[in-house]
Amino acid sequence: MRSGEVPALLMWMHCLLACYKVLATTEPPTTTIANSVWKKTDFKDIESKFSLRTPEEPDEDTCYLIPGQDQTVGNCHFNHTSKSFVVIHGWTVTGMYESWVPKLVDALYKREPHSNVIVVDWLYRAQQHYPVSAGYTQLVGQDVASFIDWMEEKFNYPLDNIHILGYSLGAHAAGVAGSLTTNKVNRITGLDPAGPSFEYAETSVTLSPDDADFVDVVHTYSVGTPDRSIGIQRPVGHIDIYPNGGSFQPGCSIGDTIRLIAENGIRGFIDMDQIVKCSHERSIHLFIDSLLHEEKPTMAYRCNSKEAFDKGLCLSCRKNRCNTLGYKVNKVRGKRSVKMYLKTNAQMPFKVFHYQVKVHFFAKRNFTVTNQPFLVSLYGAKGESENRPLTLEEMSTNKTYSYLIYTELDVGELLMLKIKWESESYLNWSNWFRTNAFDVQKIRIKSGEMQEKLIFCPQNGERASIAQGQGSVVFVRCNEHSNMKKGD
Repeated sequence: MRSGEVPALLMWMHCLLACYKVLATTEPPTTTIANSVWKKTDFKDIESKFSLRTPEEPDEDTCYLIPGQDQTVGNCHFNHTSKSFVVIHGWTVTGMYESWVPKLVDALYKREPHSNVIVVDWLYRAQQHYPVSAGYTQLVGQDVASFIDWMEEKFNYPLDNIHILGYSLGAHAAGVAGSLTTNKVNRITGLDPAGPSFEYAETSVTLSPDDADFVDVVHTYSVGTPDRSIGIQRPVGHIDIYPNGGSFQPGCSIGDTIRLIAENGIRGFIDMDQIVKCSHERSIHLFIDSLLHEEKPTMAYRCNSKEAFDKGLCLSCRKNRCNTLGYKVNKVRGKRSVKMYLKTNAQMPFKVFHYQVKVHFFAKRNFTVTNQPFLVSLYGAKGESENRPLTLEEMSTNKTYSYLIYTELDVGELLMLKIKWESESYLNWSNWFRTNAFDVQKIRIKSGEMQEKLIFCPQNGERASIAQGQGSVVFVRCNEHSNMKKGD
């Protein structure tokens, strides 16, 4: 990368982020289509286009299904006996499809080779000033509802075969469509539904659990105050999953962005808008991952809050408390929306393995330290994951704490742990006069993916001393593993 490119990159990123901040202050859409008074429009009024893409050309609109023109269904070789995916894109700065569209189409066909993947083209409406495009989602939803009703009434196509996937503004268009069809579609997946204009809007103009037999939602960029968040923060589905707390995603920092530009040169600048939207778009790539890596399902866990999950308190699968993110989600419907959390890797495959670490600290003197850096290494029957960083917000004498650690490597049956308490800083003068240390008798581990509880004891002696700035301490299995008991 040339010396002048980094400042230019930062200016371009600042411009795009400023644009998002402006759109976050917009008012809710003013045009409301009430379900009770909406009537099917004349097909001539439909502006959205419905492209039936093919596995051979996932990035090209080669054939359109045109409502009211029955011959187009045969001309495009629509498969009446298979399921159909209806993909609805979101707001666009360029007025062109974003790079994720053909990737999702290709992944859908790889998982379901005989399906129909239909891309809804509303690019002209989507490239307007954000508040205008946000308002258009209702008209787009009306177009999609008319298309689906036409397919059902004219060709007797079962709505149980229809799965709508909507990204950002497209998620709300999907919701409107689902609320207006004569009969309910099988499933709607909301991929980080847009927040600005919709966080406090009525359910008639947003995605909601009533819009399909099952609605699952992935939130990946719900950051800041609700009215200024790029992705909607409130639950809008039967199941709402918040990877990494639903905020900034791994691999999407400014440093990661600059590194990616340096590696890709001019191509990186061409895809700049995609890089800035990294966390927002991660919802799509998590779903693509679930299509391509069926053997590595990403697990999410029901929890009341991000803070409780980050303490490892929510790794139980009892009574549907865990689920699979993405295509093979277990369709659990309750009276209330279920919020679920998980950690992910920075790149595909995104699956990680979650562990709760529960430990009681002993010491001869009473003291408390905060924000302490640790390195945890896991050794199992299949492999080892070493030096996983962990920051303990608080450690006090004679108290028990719970923490969450995770690793992208499947180490298999866990056999041994190593824990190292790192020094805070070489300039911390208190370390020159006294070394902080805690004794640990047992470490309890709960595995989310394996649903096992394990106990680890010091390799040497009944207690081990973990001292700040000293070497690693080894803990080994000291009882046979057992399945989680009821109530855990």
